[in-house]
Amino acid sequence: MRLVIDLIRGKNAAVALGILRFSANHASHDAELALRSATANLLQKDDRIDPDTVVVKEVFVNQGTTMKRMLPAPMGRAYRMRKRSNHLTIIVAGTTKK
Repeated sequence: MRLVIDLIRGKNAAVALGILRFSANHASHDAELALRSATANLLQKDDRIDPDTVVVKEVFVNQGTTMKRMLPAPMGRAYRMRKRSNHLTIIVAGTTKK
């Protein structure tokens, strides 16, 4: 996920959506949905903001919860499998219309 968000940090929201849309990484889909939501929330909150000037101001990923599962292994043993998740935070900003 960090590889994907490094591509969009500091860019215009429209450009960042284009980058995420055509990225081959699986994590880019989740980042695209989060960016669309952040942009929509900003425009909903303040209708004076011009949609063309929305910029990805800050974006970071923190470690989330880890689900622990067991996999069968030879001779009656069990191997632990950790399914990791993350928390994605996207902060967007824009300038107001005149």
